[in-house]
Amino acid sequence: MTSFQQTLSRHIQQHSWRLANKRLILPVILIALLTASPTTRAITVGVMADAFWQVAAYVAATLTLYHAIAARLNKDNNQLSLMLAQSARFQVLFASAMGALPGCGGAIVVITQFVRGKLSFGAVVAVLTATMGDAAFLLLAAEPSTALAVIAVGFVVGLISGMIVDRLHGTAFMRPVRDAQSTADDHSRHIAPISEPVSRLQGRFWQWLLLPASAIAILGSLQIDPDQLFSLPANTTNIAGAAAALCAMLLWATSRDITDYESAVSEDPKARTANLFQRVAQDTNFVTSWVIGAFLLFELTIYWTGINLSEIFANWALLLPLMGVAIGLLPGCGPQILVTSLYLSGSIPLSAQLGNAISNDGDALFPAIALAPKAALVATLYSSVPALVVAYGYFIFFE
Repeated sequence: MTSFQQTLSRHIQQHSWRLANKRLILPVILIALLTASPTTRAITVGVMADAFWQVAAYVAATLTLYHAIAARLNKDNNQLSLMLAQSARFQVLFASAMGALPGCGGAIVVITQFVRGKLSFGAVVAVLTATMGDAAFLLLAAEPSTALAVIAVGFVVGLISGMIVDRLHGTAFMRPVRDAQSTADDHSRHIAPISEPVSRLQGRFWQWLLLPASAIAILGSLQIDPDQLFSLPANTTNIAGAAAALCAMLLWATSRDITDYESAVSEDPKARTANLFQRVAQDTNFVTSWVIGAFLLFELTIYWTGINLSEIFANWALLLPLMGVAIGLLPGCGPQILVTSLYLSGSIPLSAQLGNAISNDGDALFPAIALAPKAALVATLYSSVPALVVAYGYFIFFE
C-alpha cells in the first residue's frame, strides 16, 4: 500500500461514523417507521407528538425553573452548611428534601457531600429512598396530582428511613476514607465526552421553542385544539410536534456516544461552562427519548402482535409491586422511565409505580458506586425494604 493510500485510509477511519454512537439507532428506527406504512406512520407521529407537547414541553419548563432557582441558591450556602454540620437530623431532612426534587441533581449533591464527610449515612439512605429521578418529570407532566402524592410519600418514607438508619448505625457509618475529590476526578475521566457544538445547538433549540411549546402544551391541557384556534389545517400540530421531537432525538443521539451502561441510561454530564438552556436541553431530550422509546414499544407491540400488556400483567398482579421494586434497583433513570410509562399506559398499577419510585436511585447511584461502592450497595438494599412495605401495603389495602 502506498503512503497516499495509507494516509487516505487513516483519514477515512478518523472521520467515518462510529458504531459506538448507538444512540442513532432510535432516530433511524423512527424514520423507518415513518416511511414503512400509513399505519406505523400514524402511530409514530401520534407518539412523538404526544411526547413532545405533553411531556417534553412541561419537562423543559420545569427544568428551566429548577436550574434557575438552583443557580441562585448555590451562590450563598454558608448558612446551610453550618446548619448541616450542627444537626444530624437536619442532614436527613435536607437529604429527603433534595431527593424529593424532580431529577437526579439533588441526590447527586447529597452523595458527594457524604463522601466528603459532611453528611451521615442516614442522609444517603434518605435521599436514595426519596428520589424518583427523571421519571418524576414524566409523571408530573402526565398526572401532576399523582406525581405530587408519590413525591410526598417518597419524602416521608425517606425521612423516616434515614432517621432509623442513623439511630441504628450512627452518623459515621460506612463513610469512606478515600479522598473524595481525587476519586471523583478518576470517575470523570471514564465518562464519554459531550460534543460541545451539539450541546450549544441543543440549548438554542429549547431556548427558541420553550415558550411556544409551553403555550401549545397548556392549550392541550385545557382541551383546546390549536389547529382550530389558529385556523390551521387538521393535524398540523401533531406533525409539527413529531418533527420537533425528531429534531430533539437527533440532537440527543449525536451529542454523546454510548460506551457503557451508564452512558445509555443516565443523563449526560453537564459541562461547567454549560448555560441554563444547555442544561435544560440535555435532560429534556434524554427524558423525551426514553419516553418515545417506551410508548412506541407499547403501541407497536399491541399493533403487531395483538397482545394486550395490561391483560398479561393483570394475571401477575401479585408480583407487579415486586417487579417495580426490582427494576428500581437498576442504576440510571432510563429503566425507571419505562416503569412510569407502563403505569401511565395502564399496564401496571400504582402500587408498582410507588415501589419503583421509592426503590430507584436514579443517576445518583453511579457516583455513589464510584465514590463509595460499599455504602452505595448497603444504602440501595436499605431503600428496597420500605419500598416493598409501601408497595405491598398500598396493593393490599387500596387495590
